[in-house]
Amino acid sequence: MNIKVCGITEFKQMQQLDALNVDFVGMVFHPASPRFIGDRLPKKDIKNADFEFKRVGVFVDPEMIDVLDAIDDYGLDVVQLHGNESAEMCEDLSSEVEVIKAFSIDSTTKDIDALVAPYDAVCDYYLFDTAGKAAGGNGEQFDWSILAKAKIEKPFFLSGGIGVDDIAKIKAFKHPDFFGVDVNSKLEKEPGVKDMGKVLQFTLGFKK
Repeated sequence: MNIKVCGITEFKQMQQLDALNVDFVGMVFHPASPRFIGDRLPKKDIKNADFEFKRVGVFVDPEMIDVLDAIDDYGLDVVQLHGNESAEMCEDLSSEVEVIKAFSIDSTTKDIDALVAPYDAVCDYYLFDTAGKAAGGNGEQFDWSILAKAKIEKPFFLSGGIGVDDIAKIKAFKHPDFFGVDVNSKLEKEPGVKDMGKVLQFTLGFKK
């Protein structure tokens, strides 16, 4: 199972995550987020680093030029679109990098397959997160059973309020396209600063 650690704001923590063999590391480019990287991360160092994980840029309803600039500046391997981006934008970006399209899920979401259908041919992964006040990082879980009933037919991440206490629940979740988990707020000391002890505990939970 793949592990994506999102909301990183310190280069040293990226180096530590590389040593822990996580698969994806996310940087938030949404200015309204408390985990917005701004000028906190050195572009050149990140671009030139020989990381084993994939560098992910997380955006919410961005301008295309801003995404393209970030891909070039930070050497992004993946772009995660967490707003109301069009299928056309996903398709345009897919020629540059891998694309994760995120969807916010709540109790009113009934048909996952209808929700994702417009994006089926234009992105590489889906990510299902909990709808909340913020575009992500709300620290709450949605009812995963709604995914178990859907076909989906594309690799997807579970996201939203996932922490060390959920390891057994994640292992018990079954879907043929379940690809990985996205962790953020439940493994933090403060927004943008991960508790590396908890991250280590989480990653070790899937190596047993």
